[in-house]
Amino acid sequence: MGITKTQIFDQQQNELAQFFKILGHPARIAILQYISKQNTCICNDLVEEIGLAQATISQHLKELKSIGLLQGEIEGKSMCYCIDIDRWTALQKNLNSFFNTTKKNCC
Repeated sequence: MGITKTQIFDQQQNELAQFFKILGHPARIAILQYISKQNTCICNDLVEEIGLAQATISQHLKELKSIGLLQGEIEGKSMCYCIDIDRWTALQKNLNSFFNTTKKNCC
């Protein structure tokens, strides 16, 4: 297996690649959609809503949190998550910047 050469790419390219990699699973999209419609979300609600095992949901939440899209607090045995609006806004700006520099006169 070769070593990835992420250091030869700029910060925006690396950040967008990581963002797309994490969002490349439909369960993570479903989790974000569900959480974005709630004020807060307890992980057990996600298990019922999404239909995946608790351990699987926890792993997906961990991945989403790794890129800063989620904030979470421990409340007893439960973990309460919400969307990190500042991070989400920064990623949206990064995506808009990326797509606004794309030429529009393609074949």
